[in-house]
Amino acid sequence: MTASGNVRATAEKLINECRRDRSSTLDLSRLHLYAVPESLSDLTHLTTLDLSRNELTTVPEWLGNLTALTKLHLSRNELTAVPESMGNLTALTKLRLYDNRLTALPESMGNLTALTHLDLHDNPLTALPESMGNLTALINLDLRGAPLTALPESMGNLTALIWLLLPGTRLTAVPEWLGNLTALTRLDLRGARLTALPESMGNLTALTNLDLGFNRLTAVPEWLGNLTALIWLDLSYNELTAVPEWLGGLTALTALDLGFNQLTALPESMGNLTALTRLNLYGNRLTALPESLRNLTALTRLSLGPDKLTAVPEWLGNLDVDGTPKQGSSIF
Repeated sequence: MTASGNVRATAEKLINECRRDRSSTLDLSRLHLYAVPESLSDLTHLTTLDLSRNELTTVPEWLGNLTALTKLHLSRNELTAVPESMGNLTALTKLRLYDNRLTALPESMGNLTALTHLDLHDNPLTALPESMGNLTALINLDLRGAPLTALPESMGNLTALIWLLLPGTRLTAVPEWLGNLTALTRLDLRGARLTALPESMGNLTALTNLDLGFNRLTAVPEWLGNLTALIWLDLSYNELTAVPEWLGGLTALTALDLGFNQLTALPESMGNLTALTRLNLYGNRLTALPESLRNLTALTRLSLGPDKLTAVPEWLGNLDVDGTPKQGSSIF
Protein backbone atom coordinates (compact mmCIF):
# COMPACT_ATOMS: atom_id res chain seq x y z
CA MET A 1 0.00 0.00 0.00
CA THR A 2 1.29 3.48 -0.87
CA ALA A 3 1.92 6.15 1.76
CA SER A 4 -1.22 8.03 0.66
CA GLY A 5 -3.16 4.77 0.84
CA ASN A 6 -1.96 4.24 4.40
CA VAL A 7 -3.07 7.77 5.32
CA ARG A 8 -6.56 7.20 3.92
CA ALA A 9 -6.82 3.83 5.61
CA THR A 10 -5.83 5.29 8.97
CA ALA A 11 -8.33 8.12 8.62
CA GLU A 12 -11.16 5.78 7.56
CA LYS A 13 -10.40 3.46 10.50
CA LEU A 14 -10.72 6.37 12.95
CA ILE A 15 -13.90 7.59 11.27
CA ASN A 16 -15.48 4.14 11.36
CA GLU A 17 -14.58 3.73 15.04
CA CYS A 18 -16.15 7.09 15.78
CA ARG A 19 -19.31 6.11 13.88
CA ARG A 20 -19.49 2.75 15.65
CA ASP A 21 -18.94 4.14 19.14
CA ARG A 22 -21.01 7.31 18.56
CA SER A 23 -18.04 9.21 19.95
CA SER A 24 -18.53 12.97 20.11
CA THR A 25 -14.81 13.64 19.46
CA LEU A 26 -12.75 12.80 16.38
CA ASP A 27 -9.02 13.50 16.08
CA LEU A 28 -7.65 13.36 12.52
CA SER A 29 -4.68 15.62 13.19
CA ARG A 30 -1.12 14.94 11.92
CA LEU A 31 -2.22 12.41 9.28
CA HIS A 32 -0.87 14.29 6.23
CA LEU A 33 -4.38 14.48 4.78
CA TYR A 34 -4.70 16.38 1.49
CA ALA A 35 -8.51 16.40 1.63
CA VAL A 36 -11.20 16.07 4.28
CA PRO A 37 -12.59 12.51 3.96
CA GLU A 38 -16.16 12.60 2.64
CA SER A 39 -17.07 9.72 4.94
CA LEU A 40 -17.07 12.33 7.72
CA SER A 41 -20.15 14.00 6.30
CA ASP A 42 -22.69 11.79 8.11
CA LEU A 43 -21.09 12.20 11.57
CA THR A 44 -23.61 14.86 12.53
CA HIS A 45 -23.34 13.94 16.21
CA LEU A 46 -19.72 15.23 16.45
CA THR A 47 -19.06 18.06 18.91
CA THR A 48 -15.26 18.19 18.54
CA LEU A 49 -13.34 17.74 15.28
CA ASP A 50 -9.57 18.12 14.97
CA LEU A 51 -8.14 18.34 11.44
CA SER A 52 -5.09 20.35 12.40
CA ARG A 53 -1.52 19.77 11.18
CA ASN A 54 -2.48 18.22 7.87
CA GLU A 55 -1.99 19.43 4.30
CA LEU A 56 -5.54 20.53 3.55
CA THR A 57 -5.99 23.21 0.89
CA THR A 58 -9.80 23.39 0.98
CA VAL A 59 -12.69 22.79 3.35
CA PRO A 60 -15.72 21.11 1.76
CA GLU A 61 -19.09 22.88 1.79
CA TRP A 62 -20.70 19.89 3.48
CA LEU A 63 -18.66 20.53 6.64
CA GLY A 64 -21.31 23.13 7.40
CA ASN A 65 -23.79 20.27 7.96
CA LEU A 66 -21.98 19.16 11.13
CA THR A 67 -24.05 21.58 13.15
CA ALA A 68 -23.47 19.92 16.53
CA LEU A 69 -19.80 20.97 16.48
CA THR A 70 -18.70 23.15 19.38
CA LYS A 71 -14.93 22.88 18.72
CA LEU A 72 -13.29 22.85 15.30
CA HIS A 73 -9.53 22.80 14.79
CA LEU A 74 -8.23 23.48 11.26
CA SER A 75 -4.93 25.08 12.21
CA ARG A 76 -1.58 24.42 10.51
CA ASN A 77 -2.90 23.45 7.10
CA GLU A 78 -2.63 25.22 3.75
CA LEU A 79 -6.13 26.64 3.54
CA THR A 80 -6.62 29.70 1.33
CA ALA A 81 -10.33 30.07 2.07
CA VAL A 82 -13.16 28.71 4.20
CA PRO A 83 -16.64 28.13 2.76
CA GLU A 84 -19.73 30.25 3.41
CA SER A 85 -21.32 27.13 4.89
CA MET A 86 -19.01 27.54 7.90
CA GLY A 87 -21.59 30.05 9.07
CA ASN A 88 -24.03 27.17 9.68
CA LEU A 89 -21.93 25.93 12.60
CA THR A 90 -23.74 28.16 15.06
CA ALA A 91 -22.96 25.95 18.08
CA LEU A 92 -19.21 26.55 17.74
CA THR A 93 -17.53 28.02 20.81
CA LYS A 94 -13.90 27.46 19.75
CA LEU A 95 -12.53 27.82 16.21
CA ARG A 96 -8.84 27.50 15.42
CA LEU A 97 -7.73 28.52 11.95
CA TYR A 98 -4.23 29.73 12.73
CA ASP A 99 -1.18 29.14 10.54
CA ASN A 100 -2.95 28.79 7.20
CA ARG A 101 -2.95 30.95 4.05
CA LEU A 102 -6.25 32.75 4.55
CA THR A 103 -6.48 36.24 3.03
CA ALA A 104 -10.17 36.79 3.83
CA LEU A 105 -13.07 35.35 5.81
CA PRO A 106 -16.67 34.94 4.64
CA GLU A 107 -19.39 37.30 5.91
CA SER A 108 -21.17 34.20 7.23
CA MET A 109 -18.59 34.06 10.04
CA GLY A 110 -20.80 36.60 11.75
CA ASN A 111 -23.39 33.86 12.31
CA LEU A 112 -21.09 32.12 14.82
CA THR A 113 -22.50 34.08 17.72
CA ALA A 114 -21.65 31.39 20.33
CA LEU A 115 -17.90 31.69 19.64
CA THR A 116 -15.80 32.49 22.69
CA HIS A 117 -12.35 31.71 21.23
CA LEU A 118 -11.26 32.57 17.68
CA ASP A 119 -7.63 31.97 16.73
CA LEU A 120 -6.56 33.39 13.35
CA HIS A 121 -2.91 34.13 13.98
CA ASP A 122 -0.29 33.71 11.26
CA ASN A 123 -2.61 34.11 8.29
CA PRO A 124 -2.07 36.71 5.54
CA LEU A 125 -5.44 38.34 6.29
CA THR A 126 -5.72 41.81 4.76
CA ALA A 127 -9.26 42.54 5.97
CA LEU A 128 -11.96 41.23 8.29
CA PRO A 129 -15.69 41.13 7.51
CA GLU A 130 -17.95 43.74 9.09
CA SER A 131 -19.99 40.83 10.47
CA MET A 132 -17.19 40.22 13.02
CA GLY A 133 -19.09 42.65 15.21
CA ASN A 134 -21.82 40.01 15.68
CA LEU A 135 -19.47 37.76 17.65
CA THR A 136 -20.41 39.36 20.94
CA ALA A 137 -19.62 36.23 23.03
CA LEU A 138 -15.91 36.35 22.05
CA ILE A 139 -13.53 36.51 24.99
CA ASN A 140 -10.30 35.63 23.14
CA LEU A 141 -9.37 36.92 19.66
CA ASP A 142 -5.90 36.17 18.29
CA LEU A 143 -4.83 38.05 15.14
CA ARG A 144 -1.08 37.90 15.65
CA GLY A 145 0.91 38.41 12.46
CA ALA A 146 -2.05 39.25 10.22
CA PRO A 147 -1.10 42.16 7.90
CA LEU A 148 -4.30 44.07 8.66
CA THR A 149 -4.21 47.82 8.03
CA ALA A 150 -7.59 48.46 9.67
CA LEU A 151 -10.23 46.76 11.82
CA PRO A 152 -13.97 46.88 11.14
CA GLU A 153 -15.90 49.50 13.12
CA SER A 154 -18.32 46.81 14.24
CA MET A 155 -15.63 45.23 16.43
CA GLY A 156 -16.42 47.92 18.96
CA ASN A 157 -19.39 45.67 19.88
CA LEU A 158 -17.09 42.91 21.17
CA THR A 159 -17.37 44.10 24.74
CA ALA A 160 -16.90 40.62 26.26
CA LEU A 161 -13.31 40.39 24.94
CA ILE A 162 -10.72 39.66 27.61
CA TRP A 163 -7.73 38.97 25.33
CA LEU A 164 -7.07 40.87 22.08
CA LEU A 165 -3.79 40.01 20.38
CA LEU A 166 -2.72 42.22 17.47
CA PRO A 167 1.10 42.10 17.37
CA GLY A 168 2.75 42.31 13.98
CA THR A 169 -0.27 43.80 12.25
CA ARG A 170 0.05 46.82 9.97
CA LEU A 171 -2.52 49.05 11.60
CA THR A 172 -1.97 52.67 10.66
CA ALA A 173 -4.00 53.80 13.67
CA VAL A 174 -5.79 52.33 16.66
CA PRO A 175 -9.54 53.02 16.42
CA GLU A 176 -11.33 55.05 19.11
CA TRP A 177 -13.80 52.22 19.65
CA LEU A 178 -11.05 50.15 21.29
CA GLY A 179 -11.90 52.07 24.44
CA ASN A 180 -15.32 50.35 24.45
CA LEU A 181 -13.71 46.99 25.20
CA THR A 182 -13.57 47.60 28.92
CA ALA A 183 -13.40 43.90 29.88
CA LEU A 184 -9.94 43.54 28.29
CA THR A 185 -7.25 42.23 30.61
CA ARG A 186 -4.62 41.61 27.92
CA LEU A 187 -3.94 43.82 24.88
CA ASP A 188 -1.00 43.26 22.55
CA LEU A 189 -0.15 45.93 19.96
CA ARG A 190 3.51 45.02 19.65
CA GLY A 191 5.27 45.82 16.40
CA ALA A 192 2.47 47.78 14.75
CA ARG A 193 4.73 50.85 14.20
CA LEU A 194 2.17 53.14 15.79
CA THR A 195 3.04 56.78 16.45
CA ALA A 196 -0.05 57.60 18.53
CA LEU A 197 -2.79 55.92 20.55
CA PRO A 198 -6.37 57.14 21.21
CA GLU A 199 -7.35 58.76 24.52
CA SER A 200 -10.22 56.26 24.76
CA MET A 201 -7.70 53.57 25.74
CA GLY A 202 -7.69 55.17 29.16
CA ASN A 203 -11.08 53.46 29.69
CA LEU A 204 -9.43 50.03 29.68
CA THR A 205 -9.01 50.00 33.43
CA ALA A 206 -9.25 46.18 33.71
CA LEU A 207 -6.02 45.73 31.74
CA THR A 208 -3.33 43.76 33.54
CA ASN A 209 -1.06 43.09 30.53
CA LEU A 210 -0.27 45.74 27.90
CA ASP A 211 2.36 45.34 25.20
CA LEU A 212 3.23 48.48 23.23
CA GLY A 213 6.76 47.43 22.32
CA PHE A 214 8.31 47.94 18.88
CA ASN A 215 6.21 50.97 17.96
CA ARG A 216 7.20 54.58 17.27
CA LEU A 217 5.85 56.33 20.33
CA THR A 218 7.76 59.46 21.32
CA ALA A 219 5.96 59.97 24.65
CA VAL A 220 4.21 57.78 27.21
CA PRO A 221 0.47 58.43 26.73
CA GLU A 222 -1.01 60.27 29.72
CA TRP A 223 -4.07 58.04 29.83
CA LEU A 224 -1.79 55.14 30.88
CA GLY A 225 -1.95 56.63 34.36
CA ASN A 226 -5.58 55.41 34.58
CA LEU A 227 -4.59 51.78 34.14
CA THR A 228 -3.77 51.08 37.76
CA ALA A 229 -4.49 47.34 37.45
CA LEU A 230 -1.49 46.85 35.15
CA ILE A 231 1.00 44.24 36.32
CA TRP A 232 2.91 43.88 33.02
CA LEU A 233 3.83 46.82 30.78
CA ASP A 234 6.13 46.72 27.77
CA LEU A 235 7.21 50.04 26.22
CA SER A 236 10.49 48.78 24.79
CA TYR A 237 11.80 49.67 21.33
CA ASN A 238 10.00 52.99 20.99
CA GLU A 239 11.38 56.53 20.75
CA LEU A 240 10.68 57.67 24.30
CA THR A 241 12.86 60.45 25.67
CA ALA A 242 11.27 60.75 29.13
CA VAL A 243 9.29 58.80 31.72
CA PRO A 244 6.51 60.83 33.40
CA GLU A 245 6.34 61.18 37.18
CA TRP A 246 2.85 59.70 37.26
CA LEU A 247 4.20 56.30 36.08
CA GLY A 248 5.15 55.78 39.72
CA GLY A 249 1.43 55.54 40.47
CA LEU A 250 1.15 52.18 38.67
CA THR A 251 2.05 50.39 41.87
CA ALA A 252 0.64 46.99 40.83
CA LEU A 253 3.36 46.59 38.19
CA THR A 254 5.56 43.52 38.58
CA ALA A 255 7.26 43.79 35.16
CA LEU A 256 8.24 46.98 33.31
CA ASP A 257 10.21 47.05 30.07
CA LEU A 258 11.62 50.43 29.03
CA GLY A 259 14.54 49.00 27.09
CA PHE A 260 15.87 50.41 23.83
CA ASN A 261 14.43 53.91 23.99
CA GLN A 262 16.21 57.27 24.22
CA LEU A 263 15.84 57.88 27.96
CA THR A 264 18.43 60.11 29.64
CA ALA A 265 16.86 60.13 33.12
CA LEU A 266 14.25 58.42 35.26
CA PRO A 267 11.85 60.07 37.73
CA GLU A 268 12.21 59.60 41.49
CA SER A 269 8.64 58.26 41.51
CA MET A 270 9.94 55.01 39.98
CA GLY A 271 10.86 54.09 43.53
CA ASN A 272 7.15 53.70 44.32
CA LEU A 273 6.92 50.62 42.09
CA THR A 274 7.77 48.33 44.99
CA ALA A 275 6.02 45.29 43.49
CA LEU A 276 8.41 45.21 40.52
CA THR A 277 10.28 41.94 40.08
CA ARG A 278 11.61 42.69 36.57
CA LEU A 279 12.83 45.99 35.18
CA ASN A 280 14.55 46.48 31.83
CA LEU A 281 16.41 49.76 31.25
CA TYR A 282 18.91 48.38 28.76
CA GLY A 283 19.75 50.31 25.60
CA ASN A 284 18.99 53.86 26.76
CA ARG A 285 21.21 56.91 27.43
CA LEU A 286 21.11 56.93 31.20
CA THR A 287 24.03 58.45 33.07
CA ALA A 288 22.50 58.12 36.54
CA LEU A 289 19.79 56.23 38.40
CA PRO A 290 17.42 57.82 40.91
CA GLU A 291 18.22 57.08 44.54
CA SER A 292 14.61 55.92 45.02
CA LEU A 293 15.28 52.75 43.00
CA ARG A 294 16.88 51.33 46.13
CA ASN A 295 13.28 50.80 47.36
CA LEU A 296 12.67 48.16 44.67
CA THR A 297 13.68 45.31 46.93
CA ALA A 298 11.40 42.78 45.18
CA LEU A 299 13.45 43.00 41.96
CA THR A 300 14.78 39.66 40.77
CA ARG A 301 15.93 40.93 37.37
CA LEU A 302 17.33 44.36 36.53
CA SER A 303 18.79 44.88 33.06
CA LEU A 304 21.19 47.81 32.56
CA GLY A 305 23.70 48.87 29.90
CA PRO A 306 25.19 49.91 27.66
CA ASP A 307 24.01 53.06 29.47
CA LYS A 308 26.98 55.20 30.53
CA LEU A 309 26.46 55.52 34.24
CA THR A 310 28.92 58.02 35.64
CA ALA A 311 28.70 56.32 39.02
CA VAL A 312 27.38 52.96 40.17
CA PRO A 313 25.15 53.47 43.23
CA GLU A 314 26.21 51.52 46.31
CA TRP A 315 22.71 50.18 46.80
CA LEU A 316 22.88 48.50 43.38
CA GLY A 317 24.98 45.82 45.03
CA ASN A 318 21.90 44.75 46.98
CA LEU A 319 20.00 43.97 43.78
CA ASP A 320 20.33 41.06 41.36
CA VAL A 321 21.56 42.91 38.26
CA ASP A 322 21.20 40.96 35.04
CA GLY A 323 23.42 41.21 32.00
CA THR A 324 22.72 42.10 28.42
CA PRO A 325 19.38 41.04 26.97
CA LYS A 326 19.48 39.69 23.44
CA GLN A 327 18.93 42.33 20.75
CA GLY A 328 15.29 42.41 19.75
CA SER A 329 14.11 40.52 22.82
CA SER A 330 11.98 41.48 25.78
CA ILE A 331 12.52 40.64 29.43
CA PHE A 332 9.03 39.18 29.56
